Amino acid sequence: MAGAKPGVHALQLKPVSVHEALKSGGKFIKWDEVRVKPLKLSFGCMLPFCKNESVEVLDISTIRDTRIGKYAKQPKDPKVREIVSGKGDNGEGKLVSIVHGNDLVNISFLNLYATQEDTAKVIRDTTILNVFPHVFLPCLSTRCSVLSLQSEGIKPDDFTWEAFQKFLDNLCLRPEIQSIFEESGSKRKPFISLDQLTDFINRKQRDSRLNEVLYPPLKREQVRLIMEKYETNTSQLERDQISLQAFSRYLGGEENGIVPPERLDVLDDMNQPLSHYFINSSHNTYLTVGQLTGLSSVEMYRQVLLTGCRCIELDCWKGRPTDEEPYITHGFTMTTEISFKVASLGFSSPVLLLLAKQQAKMAEYCRTIFGDALLIDPLDKYPLVPGQPLPSPQELMGKILIKNKKKHHHHRPSSGGSIRRRELGEQSSPNNGTQTHQCSICLLQGTASSEVNATEEMSTLVNYIEPVKFKSFEVATKRKKYFEMSSFVETKGMDTLKSSPIEFVEYNKNQLSRIYPKGTRVDSSNYMPQLFWNVGCQMVALNFQTLDLPMQLNMGVFEYNGRSGYLLKPEFMRRTDKHFDPFTENIVDGIVANTIKIRVISGQFLTDKKVGVYVEVDIFGLPVDTKRKYRTKTSNGNSLDPVWDDEMFVFNKIVLPTLASLRIAVFEENGKFIGHRILPVSAIRPGYHYINLKNELNQPLLLPSLLVYTEAQDYIPNEHQEYAEALTNPIKHISQLDKRETQLAVLIEDNSEVRHVFNKKTANRKESCCKVRMCMLECDLSVHSVEELRQQKSYLKLLKKQSQELKELRKKHLKKVNRLNAQQNGENTSSDTNLACKCVCREKKELQKILDRKRQNSITEAKTREKEKAETELNEINRKHIQDSVASIRRLEEAQSRRQDKLILRHREVVQHIDEELPMVSRNIWKH
Repeated sequence: MAGAKPGVHALQLKPVSVHEALKSGGKFIKWDEVRVKPLKLSFGCMLPFCKNESVEVLDISTIRDTRIGKYAKQPKDPKVREIVSGKGDNGEGKLVSIVHGNDLVNISFLNLYATQEDTAKVIRDTTILNVFPHVFLPCLSTRCSVLSLQSEGIKPDDFTWEAFQKFLDNLCLRPEIQSIFEESGSKRKPFISLDQLTDFINRKQRDSRLNEVLYPPLKREQVRLIMEKYETNTSQLERDQISLQAFSRYLGGEENGIVPPERLDVLDDMNQPLSHYFINSSHNTYLTVGQLTGLSSVEMYRQVLLTGCRCIELDCWKGRPTDEEPYITHGFTMTTEISFKVASLGFSSPVLLLLAKQQAKMAEYCRTIFGDALLIDPLDKYPLVPGQPLPSPQELMGKILIKNKKKHHHHRPSSGGSIRRRELGEQSSPNNGTQTHQCSICLLQGTASSEVNATEEMSTLVNYIEPVKFKSFEVATKRKKYFEMSSFVETKGMDTLKSSPIEFVEYNKNQLSRIYPKGTRVDSSNYMPQLFWNVGCQMVALNFQTLDLPMQLNMGVFEYNGRSGYLLKPEFMRRTDKHFDPFTENIVDGIVANTIKIRVISGQFLTDKKVGVYVEVDIFGLPVDTKRKYRTKTSNGNSLDPVWDDEMFVFNKIVLPTLASLRIAVFEENGKFIGHRILPVSAIRPGYHYINLKNELNQPLLLPSLLVYTEAQDYIPNEHQEYAEALTNPIKHISQLDKRETQLAVLIEDNSEVRHVFNKKTANRKESCCKVRMCMLECDLSVHSVEELRQQKSYLKLLKKQSQELKELRKKHLKKVNRLNAQQNGENTSSDTNLACKCVCREKKELQKILDRKRQNSITEAKTREKEKAETELNEINRKHIQDSVASIRRLEEAQSRRQDKLILRHREVVQHIDEELPMVSRNIWKH
């Protein structure tokens, strides 16, 4: 759900289903070039077929392609052809070829002949691409049921799906699931309530990055539907309860996938210019092994296109002199040749063909074979003029575009060319006869007129992807011919990326660029495509025959958006008013950084070997986001159901989550690859999830999966973490503060405790005073009069002392009164003025020192930055310093003026008070 477009996308994915005719079993004849055998073929998640009264099983997830009719493999042996094709009026329509394999090179064919033509048609839709772990459990049941035919232990009729589920629960005890169940509120009960499940889903499984208005938390009624789907015990459903087994099935269900299902569908907007998309691209598509030796294969084109690749390369050469039939090969190497005649395939997205050589027959074949699918003339809305954006993938749907060197002509009166040549030149010149950019045509030897006409024929097929030699970004910006594209070998692309990363991003906003492997990669190894995705390069071509880590990453990334081969680039890589540096380490303007945490809890059915296994977790993205490798401990010889539950792997700050991918891979203890999964960071759901693993070709494995716990949230700097937590849960924050105060009270007495002690001491003191008074009342004391007390010596001494102190106070007071009166009447005016001026000047000097120090610090920081910006920032600092100085001095003068007024007013009030109190004080003094 993270990153989805609410209210826009309607999920088009269909659940995995098998036609009823195939579930019950269809009758086929299996044939090869040696023999023909009848069999009964039925489809579950495993594809069993009989051979010599035994059962063989084909994993349906490994099926690459299913071909029927004229596209199926035809028997070469006449006897086999007679048996297969001679069994009816439409024998060819009943032919079926199932292509299966775990890579693109080593594929196998299962050739069948259906007894009914309808059965052959429904068999095409049996591939499984994106499924959840619970879907594959019946597969294992099917396989166990099939294998039981070969033994006498269990009868197939007794081995039902319910029996298999019970067997599986007893075979693999899951204490980690029990722990999660108790955490959800079971309290050692065999169930949790509907309210507890609702709280678990909304608290643990919901993405905090989602808007609560657009994506509200699930309501009780919605959770009830989930409970009804997985809970089979009706009595518990009536009590609104879900059992541990049903809860476990929910964790592996489609509602709880690690990635929302809509991300697997066509979710991106496909109506933007072609330059706004990453395009799945291949290099030397026809090769099956290395770049210098090995076989070239037409089958590679079909397999590569079926994986979602939308840019293939045809390295074409002129044929032999006898027929001059063009062929495809890697020039000047020992690779084999294949014919250029490649039948057109049906595509749901525009396909780009890269042609390295050209001649008349190639142009003729392109027109006749591809037919209406070949885009020859530019679209009316998108003429080939400067400043015109490229058409969108939606507008090019089902079209084939050719990238080939193109020759532009301008009309010359002295030209001796044909009329047809001049007409083409006038039509291809957008400036009505002005000279256009000349591109060299890559031809074999020959200058005859037929060869020239061939060049023109091929040039007319090139429109929106015209290759030109890259000169500079400034030249490309000035020309604004967005239909021109440039190719970069990976070394040149790397140099350009390092020297001009921002300009490279800007270039790729409007024009296409293609990166291809360097020539020294003779073993067909690949470079890391993420390097060039970071600058927005659309066609990052890889060697599809090598399933190394870069190719695995490419397969995993293009798995999404419906495997269309097109992925919409992040917004700031498309907008012309935004600039992006791929080497940035700071937050990108308008993009919220993410924090991803993942804990690998356990694994299930990872391999059938008794070996230790471990898990690696990596993130690929911008240089600042790429982090490798987090790794779990190696399990102790357990690969069936290992439990790690290691510490959390934390990716604290992912600057650009929309361009980052998380890879989680499983290996044997000797480093052998078992399976992996590529997940887009922006779409990872938090909570407990199963991750169904895939092989190097991104095909789903039958049962291997991982149970993980993830946390996905917006990045918050450490200094704001406590504040953010307080806003998220204020009640918890206040409770924490109260707890801290209670803990601190042990060491430091707080005010309430001091008051309590003081009140207790005061009460004790009052009680003691009361006791003293009671004792005095009980005693017989003599009483003295006031006159007798006044005659005592102690009283007289005290009275004399007070009289002297009063006289001294009167003298001091009179001096102060006289001084204040003199100041009020204008005496000592000059000295007071000088004192005030000194105070004002001193304050101004201190203020000026502070402003000068601030200015000097700003200048020092500016000098440490880039030289081009230093002078501009220095002028800006001086201008700001002057403005701040003037404003600060004005504020200081206003504050001093207000302070002076207050002092004068206060002085007048004091003098008036003295004048009013002086007579009364004098009378009291003389009286005593």
